[in-house]
Amino acid sequence: MFCIQTEIPQEICEIDDELKAIYHSKDTVCIWVFKTRADRNRFMDETAGMLKDKREKHFESFYR
Repeated sequence: MFCIQTEIPQEICEIDDELKAIYHSKDTVCIWVFKTRADRNRFMDETAGMLKDKREKHFESFYR
């Protein structure tokens, strides 16, 4: 397990974990929030192996 201390806004902490998808690289952590668990799971399946920029575009195109 790796823990990186940071301050996460309370509004993000209050969102059900099953509605969040988390991506990280060496200098960025992204948290996408979905309306349903099914949307979140579909996004994860659809974007497996994608880098951040492509994942962001996919989210904007299909889930925004």
